[in-house]
Amino acid sequence: MNHPPKTKVYLEGRYRKLSRDLPQTVFFCPDCKGHPRRRKKCARCEGFGKLTRDSVQELIGWVAGKAFGTRKHVFHGAGREDVDVRMLGSGRPFVVELVDPKIFEVDLAALEAEINRRNEGRLEVQGLHWSEKSRVAILKETPHAKEYEALVEVGGEVAGEVAGVLDLVKLAELAGQRFVVTQHTPDRVSHRRADKDRERWIEFRALVQEGPARLRVRLSTQHGTYVKEVLSGEDGNTKPSLASLLGIPCRCLELDVLGILDAEGLQEPVYSTPPVFGSGLR
Repeated sequence: MNHPPKTKVYLEGRYRKLSRDLPQTVFFCPDCKGHPRRRKKCARCEGFGKLTRDSVQELIGWVAGKAFGTRKHVFHGAGREDVDVRMLGSGRPFVVELVDPKIFEVDLAALEAEINRRNEGRLEVQGLHWSEKSRVAILKETPHAKEYEALVEVGGEVAGEVAGVLDLVKLAELAGQRFVVTQHTPDRVSHRRADKDRERWIEFRALVQEGPARLRVRLSTQHGTYVKEVLSGEDGNTKPSLASLLGIPCRCLELDVLGILDAEGLQEPVYSTPPVFGSGLR
């Protein structure tokens, strides 16, 4: 029996994530996978089925779904940041796909305001507008460089002894330099990424010392770079790293995404946007 195709509405915008405990998509428990029956006996998530209360996907999708009269939605982001990483600047582009909506006349400006009101201090949505299916592939497949700011702990007990040298020589030398780094798949993502070496470019834009054992580092990186490992080196799995270039241990304490850029890291990409409601339908 042939079933009629499902109607879908596509909305596009940018989100700013202000929290360090919010994944982009639903963070299902890796043991029970959120299965209704298995999760009841799952010790890891204690029956919740997820490892976090909510996600960017849910905070946007729940409100948008209610406005359009559907509980079904799919979230598509232009890349993703780690759970503990904030997404600042002008935000990360996304498309939310609403499946089988029952309501079609929705004021998107009012919807954006409602999403922001409900999630004040955790999440902001900007520029919500009608989109179309073809935009999903463009957002997900277009390579984007990123700009980051990191708070880095350096050197432990030896930091006080070498602080002056770092300020006057090595930090000044690194600012503005671009390097090609080789990264072996980090341990933290080895369960979901191929075990191989990758070459990526990084550029240190500014390095400012904040006390004897901390640095504020601004850098841009090629699409697919593991930034925390660029800073620490992860026991030599990333070469060169900030740690190897400075000659002392480095550890990322906090990380923020400041911008989603074009492939060369020069500016934010400009997208054309469908201007009318009909283009948002499948």
